[in-house]
Amino acid sequence: MNMAEQMKMVEKRTVNGVNVTQLFSTIDTLKEKPELGKFKFRATNKWISGMHNRATVKDFYGAGQEDTSRTEPWVFDADEPPVLVGENRGANPVEYALVALSACLTTALIGHAAARGIKLDEVESKFEGDLDVRGFLGVSESVRNGYENVRVTFRIKADAPREKLQELVEVAQKRSPVFDIFTHPTPVSVTLET
Repeated sequence: MNMAEQMKMVEKRTVNGVNVTQLFSTIDTLKEKPELGKFKFRATNKWISGMHNRATVKDFYGAGQEDTSRTEPWVFDADEPPVLVGENRGANPVEYALVALSACLTTALIGHAAARGIKLDEVESKFEGDLDVRGFLGVSESVRNGYENVRVTFRIKADAPREKLQELVEVAQKRSPVFDIFTHPTPVSVTLET
């Protein structure tokens, strides 16, 4: 391999807007130093009034250190629609859960497509969840508080056979942290400070 070919190998390679060179470098680093894969994500929340509350996300721990790359927090207003005694000042929490699932599955799908060299032209998805609010409102102890069922539909345009696109949808489910949270029990501890 001549010097020009070597330089081309080192150049940033981008597929679907993903820096694949950096992606594989990150994977290689994590194979060498698995402790760098331990992250702690954080959120805070403050009640505003009525059903309206505001969550913020800014700092997190990852790759062996506190991350300070975000200069401003991400802000998420949550509320309920009027039919659930809110004033529509934000999406409700279960809608945010669908948003998290949609974003994580899409991120996983795009990343794995890029890693496999599959160029995608368009990716869209629909998420719909069935929830009986009688559980949340304490009307029935026999009704689950959360989603009873969630349906996801992907529409992908790409110059790839349907089988390859189906593989991407399957690997997105296999590798998505939020899909894992939805489909497996996650221990949550809650304490009260006064």
